[in-house]
Amino acid sequence: MTAADASVNPVSDGAPAPVLAFRDDALGTDDAVGLLARLKAGEVSAAEVARAAAERIRAVDGRLHAMRVEAFEAGIASAPGDGPLAGIPTLVKDNTTYAGLPTGHGTAAFTPRPAPRHAPFTRQFTSTGMTVLGKTRLPEFGFNASTEFEDAEPVRNPWNTEFSAGGSSGGSAALVAAGAVPIAHANDGGGSIRIPAAACGLVGLKPTRGRMAANETGRSLPIDIIVDGAVTRTVRDTAAFLAAAELARPAASLPPIGRVEGPGGRRLRVGLLLDSPTGTVTDDATRAAVTATATTLEGLGHQVEPYRMPLDARFEEDFVTYWGMLAFLAGATGRLLMDRRFDRRRMDGLSQGLRGQYLRRWHSTPAVLRRLRRAAREAYEDSAARYDVVLSPVLAHTTPRLGHLSPAVPFPELITRLKSYVAFTPVNNVCGSPAISLPGPGRTPEGLPVGVMLSGRIGEERTLLEAAYELEAAG
Repeated sequence: MTAADASVNPVSDGAPAPVLAFRDDALGTDDAVGLLARLKAGEVSAAEVARAAAERIRAVDGRLHAMRVEAFEAGIASAPGDGPLAGIPTLVKDNTTYAGLPTGHGTAAFTPRPAPRHAPFTRQFTSTGMTVLGKTRLPEFGFNASTEFEDAEPVRNPWNTEFSAGGSSGGSAALVAAGAVPIAHANDGGGSIRIPAAACGLVGLKPTRGRMAANETGRSLPIDIIVDGAVTRTVRDTAAFLAAAELARPAASLPPIGRVEGPGGRRLRVGLLLDSPTGTVTDDATRAAVTATATTLEGLGHQVEPYRMPLDARFEEDFVTYWGMLAFLAGATGRLLMDRRFDRRRMDGLSQGLRGQYLRRWHSTPAVLRRLRRAAREAYEDSAARYDVVLSPVLAHTTPRLGHLSPAVPFPELITRLKSYVAFTPVNNVCGSPAISLPGPGRTPEGLPVGVMLSGRIGEERTLLEAAYELEAAG
C-alpha cells in the first residue's frame, strides 16, 4: 500500500491503518521541490496549493490532534510569498513567536495572546516565501520526547495512532508524515527535530549551532542547546530549505552549505556507534536498522568501523540537571516572558518533577556546566578526529505506545524511561554539531519507522546531506 492510496479508516483486523492525507488535489504526492517546479510552471497556483493543504489538515487532524492554531484563511490570502520556496505550504511550531498568532509553548499554565511581532528565526523562516497555515502542538515547553499531555489528547503517529509521534516537534512531524504539508518548522534542544523525524519516518536535520537565527530561548542560556530547522519527507526538501534559509541569513562564522543536490564523490570514514555512550543498550529492531545502514554505506564504498564514544559517565545526569534548570526558569520567569497570569502550579508532572529535582541540585550548577562543556567537547573532538561522520541510532528503542512517556507517569519512572529512550541525541546539542535523522530500512511489526542518525563535524551539514542522498537512493 502506498502513502497516496492509504485510507484513514481502520483496517478489518482492528489495527489502525495509516492516517494519510494524500489525494488527487493541487498538492498531489509531490514533495516541496516537486511542488515548487509545478508552481513555477504555472500548473497550480500558490492559493490552490494552500487551500489543498488546509483541506488536508482538516481531514486528518481529528485523528492526529497535531494542530495548535489554524491560520488557513490568512495563509491562503497571503500566498504566494516572495522567496526561493514561494508558495510551499508549511506550519510553525507553537514555541516560536509568529506575529498575530498566540504562542502557547504547550502549557496550560497561561492563556497566550497574539504576538506583536515575529521572532528572529520566524523572519528567516518566512523569508523563504513559504505559506504559513498555522501552528503545531508540542509537549509542555518542549521538554518531553513524546507530544503528550495530562488533560488533552496526545499527538498521534500517522503510521499507527496508538503510538507516539515523538517530541517535541511532534505536531509538525505528524502532519508532514501524513502528507498534509511537505515541510514544517521544528526545533531541537535535545533531539526534538530528530526524535519525531525518527518516529514518523521523516528527514530531520539539526543544524550546527549558529547556522540559524538565534532561538528566543536558547540565546539566553549558559549553553545554547536549541537550534531551529524543519522536518521533511525527502532529503532534497531538507537541502532546499537549508539553502533558502542561508540566503536570508548567511552564518558568518560557519562555512556556507549552498544548494546540495545529490551525493558527493568523496568516500567517507564512518564510525559505527551501536550502543549509547551513556551506557544504554540499543534494542534489537533499532540495532538491526543501524547495522543494515552500515552495510549499505560499506557497499557504497565508504569505510565503516565500530566506534565507542568516550563520554564522562556523569553526562546523562548532568544533562537532566540542565534540563531541570530550564524547567525552573520556565516556572520562575513565566510571568515575565509569557503572561502575568502564568500559574506554575498548572505546569505538568514532567515540568514539576524536573523543576523540583533541580531545586535540590541547584548548588551544583557551575560544576554541571563545566562538565557538560568539557564532556561534549572531548567526545566531539575524538569523533571528529577519527571520522567524517558517525552513524548511530536516533533513539535507543523503537517508538513507544502512547502513555509510556505521558507526563502523568510518576516522575521517577518517567525520567528513567526518558533516559533509556533519548540516549544518543543530546551530545550534539551540547557541543553544537549537526546531525540528521533518516528513515532506516524496514518497519516494526506495528508498521512504524525506525530512524538512523548521521552526526557530522561542526559546520559540515553538506557532508551529512550528501551521505543522506546516497542512503535515500539506496533505500
